[in-house]
Amino acid sequence: MARPALEVADIFRDHGPAWREQQAGHLSLGQLKVMSAIERCRTAALGGHVAQCPDCGHSEIAYNSCRNRHCPKCQGAVARQWLAEREADLLPVEYYHVVFTLPASIGQLAYHNKAVVYGLLFAAAAETLLTIAADPKHLGARIGVTAVPHTWGSALTHHPHLHCIVPGGGIAFDGERWVACRPGFFLPVRVLSRLFRRLFCEKLAAAYQAGALRCIGEHVELAKPTAFADWLRPLRQRAWVVYAKRPFAGPEAVLAYLSRYTHRVAIANSRLIAVDAQGVTFKFKDYRAKGRCRYKPMTLPVAEFMRRFLLHVLPSGFHRIRHFGLLANASRVANLARARGLLASPLSPLIAVPVSTGEGGAEARPSEQARPCPCCGAPMRIIERFERGHAPRAPPPLMARAT
Repeated sequence: MARPALEVADIFRDHGPAWREQQAGHLSLGQLKVMSAIERCRTAALGGHVAQCPDCGHSEIAYNSCRNRHCPKCQGAVARQWLAEREADLLPVEYYHVVFTLPASIGQLAYHNKAVVYGLLFAAAAETLLTIAADPKHLGARIGVTAVPHTWGSALTHHPHLHCIVPGGGIAFDGERWVACRPGFFLPVRVLSRLFRRLFCEKLAAAYQAGALRCIGEHVELAKPTAFADWLRPLRQRAWVVYAKRPFAGPEAVLAYLSRYTHRVAIANSRLIAVDAQGVTFKFKDYRAKGRCRYKPMTLPVAEFMRRFLLHVLPSGFHRIRHFGLLANASRVANLARARGLLASPLSPLIAVPVSTGEGGAEARPSEQARPCPCCGAPMRIIERFERGHAPRAPPPLMARAT
């Protein structure tokens, strides 16, 4: 794949050092680590290997990837491996996409309380789906949920929301039948919205009472319990945004969607247009625009672009993809086997195949060795590995072709 003309790494390498000095004391250790990882990704700083074709002698140098989950260059292969593992979990039913969005005021509070607020978002959304689906008035079954958070809008603003992929049905509580939802309709979004609002507000208030929330900066006044109660009260009254999209057009569409969303970062290199004295220009999606011309250019000062990108660095150790209900890791295999039996669906023959997570990584070596030569198509072979901060030795003479 051709390298994009402009990458986030280029912007960080050229402008990051000076900006880090200006922001000394204002960037978290996690943000600094992300910047360093992206700057060093696929450079000699991380080492790499030399591969050569045994037939024509063509050789290439490949540098190791940083494997950071916020790096735009390192998520494609990881996503393919994850999808290969999930492919066998698909059931022959409709799948739905449900999105839970936090109000802007809570999103602002989340900036200094990411682990707590994002965790509550997962917990409240999953409990909402499982509770409403369990109600006999709606579905009356145990369902499964796969959820992944996105914290950004198209313009890199802080906009926390949770994407959930849900099979259109579940196992009855007696375990004897599969209960399917109505074709083209999963659960009523108004009911989901109201329960989600109540559950999240209750959990947020409990976290505040337990002293788990940091009220600093513009929220310093919320350190007073009465002020926090006054701030939370109107949020209990306003409508919260929950929406369900139309069902996916088959399992292939589910996988295509997951491949775009599960390992997405705040901005892909493909959206970058240019960087100059005016700033960084990139494509963003204008949701208010109608018709086909929804993607428009936006220019931000370089410092503001880097600040917005780093807004979306997740807390260390935070699990980004989570499964609930029938798909919870502890019982997923048994639950899926039971669901297939009730649906009379055989086990998928697809088997996950290890996929490279980046050029030069240890787990990437089998696929690297099998990489075809761009000149003649023969499998390339790794002839040298070099450590971090080192350069490869001078290329050896061309290997004699086998006769």
